[in-house]
Amino acid sequence: MSTQPLSRESVTPSLPSISVIVPVCGRRSELRALYQQYKAGVAAIGLPFEFIFVIDGDRTDACRTLEAMLQEGEDLTVINLTRSFGEAAALMAGFERSAGSVILTLPAYHQIEAQDIPKLLAALSASDMAIGYRSPRYGNLLDRMRRSAYHGLVNFVTGSRLQDIGCGARAMRRQVFEEMDLYGDQHRFMAILATRLGFRVSEVAMRQSPQDRLARMYRPKEYAHHVLDLFSIFFLTRFTKRPLRFFGMLGAATFGIGAAVIALLSVQRLFFDEKLADRPALLLGALLVVLGMQVFALGLLGELIIFTHARGMKDYRVQEVIQYPETVTSSVEVTDVEPAEGRNNEIRHTAPPAMTA
Repeated sequence: MSTQPLSRESVTPSLPSISVIVPVCGRRSELRALYQQYKAGVAAIGLPFEFIFVIDGDRTDACRTLEAMLQEGEDLTVINLTRSFGEAAALMAGFERSAGSVILTLPAYHQIEAQDIPKLLAALSASDMAIGYRSPRYGNLLDRMRRSAYHGLVNFVTGSRLQDIGCGARAMRRQVFEEMDLYGDQHRFMAILATRLGFRVSEVAMRQSPQDRLARMYRPKEYAHHVLDLFSIFFLTRFTKRPLRFFGMLGAATFGIGAAVIALLSVQRLFFDEKLADRPALLLGALLVVLGMQVFALGLLGELIIFTHARGMKDYRVQEVIQYPETVTSSVEVTDVEPAEGRNNEIRHTAPPAMTA
């Protein structure tokens, strides 16, 4: 995993160094003005860049604006999806057609000050992914309470310490996106997924745009979706490769409660002459025992599936490999006296190559 700072010397002239992906979904601002602001912020870095706009579904006004910008000579790529697949799918579609060594995702509406984009990219000198958080954050008391409650739940469930999950300004090295499979609404949890994969993630304070101060209230359905997405991320980050730990503990606890209920009823029947007929507790105990066994078997089945595919699953990430310098030599030489068929006659330990990282 590389953590070298961005520099002009490391840029391949034929390829853009920074790929800016802008998913155009339901909420969007006037794209022409937004593009000019983003372009000025990225150009201030002094590295080659490309802009990729991904139109998620039928957005007629957005298509017309981008087509007019293309006719005016703006150097950008426009991808139009057949229907609305969601922001995560739009980001993946843009990434598949990008060529930069650094991926920068920006929202299609005024959310952060474009002048702070260089600060976001500069954070990649010490991390693999940098996510922005709006500071100072505007909003009334209800907005602050809602955000605090949701972020508190996210941090409690995932063990992270994120301050602004809804911020769409993210910068990452290409390798991060290559090893990440987004679907649904998982774009909000990209930092958590990257941390799970072993990448280093940092947060960067970015000024909130004055046009992003509209108080918004989501429908109860949206809150339910966000909570469900959160728990899906919880399982992905905690029990993807250890399903028996969760399902086994849950199954064992359920089985234990059911067995305790049945044991109590058995003691009452044998020693206190209590009748078992018309006892709902007996049915409840038997149900818990059977349910506990099924849940445990589900976790065991998951472990068997993972074990079958474990050879192709990498559960670690190498930061760097340091070899011995060229000045260090080895004097060990081993020669087979009676080599077997199909084996090398001679095995020599020679000086290792020069140090690479």
